[in-house]
Amino acid sequence: MISTLFKTIGRPYLDVTLRSGPDMRVRIIERPGRWMDDAQLAALSADLRHIAARTLDAGSLTYGVFAGDAERMKQVVITLVSRADGTPIAFNALAIMTLATKPAPTEVLHLGLVMVDPIERSKNLSWVLYGLTCFLIFFRRQFRPIWISNVTQVPAVVGMVAQMFSNVWPQPDGGRRTLNHLLFARQIMARHRDVFGVGPDAGFDEERFVITGAYTGGSDDLKKTWDAAPKHRDARFNDFCAATLDYERGDDVIQLGQMDLAAMRKYLRREVPKSAVFALLLTGGLVALRRIILPAVHWADSGRQWKTLRPYKGAGQ
Repeated sequence: MISTLFKTIGRPYLDVTLRSGPDMRVRIIERPGRWMDDAQLAALSADLRHIAARTLDAGSLTYGVFAGDAERMKQVVITLVSRADGTPIAFNALAIMTLATKPAPTEVLHLGLVMVDPIERSKNLSWVLYGLTCFLIFFRRQFRPIWISNVTQVPAVVGMVAQMFSNVWPQPDGGRRTLNHLLFARQIMARHRDVFGVGPDAGFDEERFVITGAYTGGSDDLKKTWDAAPKHRDARFNDFCAATLDYERGDDVIQLGQMDLAAMRKYLRREVPKSAVFALLLTGGLVALRRIILPAVHWADSGRQWKTLRPYKGAGQ
């Protein structure tokens, strides 16, 4: 925890390390392309490729963090799970998309590509890979709601997103499509297809929020058959995907929702293991320290300059 505190205060981006059980470590790295040197970026990319090689039976991915584009790493947040000996076993590459909205641009966190070493899939890592980063960023942004997006054909993931976040559309038997859902989805499909490997020839059904023929833009090797797609324990989500998506063609559903106070409560109550709740809240407090507490401390010291804040009077005046 002490290392987390010093790293968070010392730079403008998240670099948080915490434990997940006795034998795993989780590191959250925000926009590494903006502050890591070439050697650090190369080591991070090697860890991601190691997990991908363990996950994919054949083929390779050519989009996002796998594209070899250093600029891409400036717009991602990597959640990397490793064993205690340093062996990487899972990651989520969450992308930051900026949408042109009024009166100010809106950032949307795309849940991105998630990969887990097959031998580690029984260890309940979904709370780490899908919700943890959004939770900590929500803390750091002083509990302001954060929009999230998700593109998938996997029923287990569709259900997980619908149950973890607030105001999610689409989902079976509930939810409401608002104007923001529609406008955000239109912008994402118009300007950010490369984030999730969807080609320009893929269609978009605005009524159902379905991307038709999605696997032609670099994510080809992620396409699954209905039988191979992991199912959710709640049959509603399986039935929804079976009725909505054409798996032979390669369809995806695009979901939009929010991390807000209601979602945070659900996340802590339903997803996070009881043994990890205290450590997670403490980590969130440390992450928030730089944005909430330190500015107040600096503001109270009127005799020193802090960034754009100037002393009221110079010494001796």
